[in-house]
Amino acid sequence: MSLKIGKVEKYINEKLEEKGALLFMVVDPVDYPTEKAAVEHAKDSVKGGADLLLVGGSVGAQGELLDHVTKNIKESVDVPVVLFPGNIATITPYADALYFMSLLNARNPYWITQAQMLSAPLIKKLNIEPLPVGYIVISPGGTVGWVGDVNLVPREKPMIATALAMAGQYLGNRFIITDVGSNPQSQGQSSVPLDIIKSVSSVLDVPYGIAGGIRDEQTIRSSIKAGAQIIQIGTAIEKSVDAEAKSKFFSKIIREEGLKKVH
Repeated sequence: MSLKIGKVEKYINEKLEEKGALLFMVVDPVDYPTEKAAVEHAKDSVKGGADLLLVGGSVGAQGELLDHVTKNIKESVDVPVVLFPGNIATITPYADALYFMSLLNARNPYWITQAQMLSAPLIKKLNIEPLPVGYIVISPGGTVGWVGDVNLVPREKPMIATALAMAGQYLGNRFIITDVGSNPQSQGQSSVPLDIIKSVSSVLDVPYGIAGGIRDEQTIRSSIKAGAQIIQIGTAIEKSVDAEAKSKFFSKIIREEGLKKVH
């Protein structure tokens, strides 16, 4: 018997059938000056068209900070609020679901299965919907690459990412995410290479998302054309002075490109 499809997973699948591509906005509470600022940006991004909110981060997004921000966001929006956990402590009962992630190219097995084992009983107790996610980190990797002790996929080696994605799907993950880490352009890098997106998307039968370095129209359009279905954006909205306008800009582009795949 397979893991039943919960409300949030059903929502994502139905929205993908309807729209072809979705905008997931990432809120890392640690990156905002106040809890209120994080909540307001989340609310504004939904007003602008974000299809789902991810809350969490690699370092420090836990405890009362995570509880307060997640609870206040949940009470203020009408889209799913999903945890983007950095470790076993980054769980709160106030979310609808969480990425139950296996970091497929980690060197340390803790990030592949042990953290998941340690957190599973709590997730069950809190009745949070788990979304089985195979997570793959591409060079340069950013904070998540360092924290997760990742054997980074070289940007010029799409078949490595593709083999990892296939393995993740065959292991039962119902979503695959490739991520280059937050704010990679500061390191002279860009978003997930198109060759990797094309190669990975060509072998998957589950929703495929990309993250990291997404901040302009051309990147979004070319990434969706190459096969990405979920566009995760954090820094570009976080750093904007008008989160609603920025989200509206991104969601319009995603909607335009996504509908081309539906019709």
